Amino acid sequence: MSGSRMARLGGWDDAADEAAGRIAGRLESGAIDRLRYAWVDQHGIVRGKTLFGDRARAALDDGLNIVGTTMLKDTSDMTAWPVFEPGAGFGSRSFEGASDLCLVPDPTTYVELPWSPGTGWVLCQAHLSDGRPAPFDSRALLRRVLAELDARGWQARMGLEVEFHVFRLVDEPPQAAALGRPVAPAVTLLNPGYRLLTEQRFDALEPVIELVRKPLLELGLPIESAEIELGPSQVEFVFSHSPALMAADRMVLFRHATKQILRRHGYLASFMCLPNLPGLMASGWHLHQSLTDARGSNLFAAGPDDGHPLSVLGQSYLGGLLSHAEASCAFSTPTINGYRRFRPNALAPDRICWGRDNRGAMLRVVTGSSPGQTRIENRAGEPAANPYLSFAAQLVAGIDGIDRGADPGEAVDRPYGAELRCLPRSLDGALDALAADPAFARDFGREFIDYYLHVKRAELARFRGEVTPWEHREYFDMV
Repeated sequence: MSGSRMARLGGWDDAADEAAGRIAGRLESGAIDRLRYAWVDQHGIVRGKTLFGDRARAALDDGLNIVGTTMLKDTSDMTAWPVFEPGAGFGSRSFEGASDLCLVPDPTTYVELPWSPGTGWVLCQAHLSDGRPAPFDSRALLRRVLAELDARGWQARMGLEVEFHVFRLVDEPPQAAALGRPVAPAVTLLNPGYRLLTEQRFDALEPVIELVRKPLLELGLPIESAEIELGPSQVEFVFSHSPALMAADRMVLFRHATKQILRRHGYLASFMCLPNLPGLMASGWHLHQSLTDARGSNLFAAGPDDGHPLSVLGQSYLGGLLSHAEASCAFSTPTINGYRRFRPNALAPDRICWGRDNRGAMLRVVTGSSPGQTRIENRAGEPAANPYLSFAAQLVAGIDGIDRGADPGEAVDRPYGAELRCLPRSLDGALDALAADPAFARDFGREFIDYYLHVKRAELARFRGEVTPWEHREYFDMV
């Protein structure tokens, strides 16, 4: 397959070519009879097509087409540009008329889905119909940032702590109330919450957790623990560190698998930060990050006489994360809802600071029991974020800090102190910071930043155009 069009467009190496051969063999032998070609859009939503038989096999060589407006939609699937106008409304002939994108598979991401026998699944990246990489593909953007790291002889490693809610489904809405306005399904809680890490709460939820734990292990996801969080129906899964692209792919697969498996059993897994149900606690996504050299040595680890938990390089990386914290929130906390989590004294940050093993700080420096475990934990993310954009934003901010020799200042012991810079209070504030940040314009590209700002501001415009339940309750019979 090394001579196929997909191999050329995807830049397949020997490992990818061998993986493609194995997938073809599974299809030809009948071990699987369908292949889901999956692509992650700008919001982290997994889209794609399921192909059968000869067509599933042929797409390994030829790719498959998907409507290009999937790359131009906000979170409700409303297309944010007038694609039937010349230049699709933003000077691009490639997206005119809702024309096609070509999905190019990465065979090394292939897995077989334990909950759907006979089904294979492979991640793809989007190219334009003429074969050029699509300009707004988030996985391709992360790969480009990682290639720049690789040129310096460095590798990024990421560890995931993901909080989310699991509910029992009571009723599935038969249809949306109106185009672009989905109706949330009715659910009930699985536990009353407020017993953090208790054995009794875990035992009660273990049958539900086991529904997903075993299939996730079969998929090769490195689960370290499943834990009971503080809020009602809230749990956390922790995954060991892995190279950044692999970790991002795993986050996609984890969310995708968890939602599908639990839905088949009558449950709903929600990665929304703070659902509108009484008594719930907001969910976060704590991202652990470090850089290693070509031998795998941790570049953040300090020497025994350094007097700081991080090396000089690690301190500058930390300084970069602090410098670009407001702008990077546009990627780590990309929903309107996610900013409800930034509250003081709630195991969540609301100010821009770092601390030594301090869970109130936005950036928690953890040294562990050995130098190899030294890392920076960013606690500002939400579990609905697109992992490719979130990771790329962290790396761009950190590397800019290294290049500038950024000083992170002193660790704080009052992470909610009034003298500290605040995290953005809304998505609007994060987008304004992103628009003004030169490092992201340089490394993501101005074209991508303008695109992302447009699609997120279209989402905000829809939000502002609706009457909220609060307004109706407050003013409907006021005078």
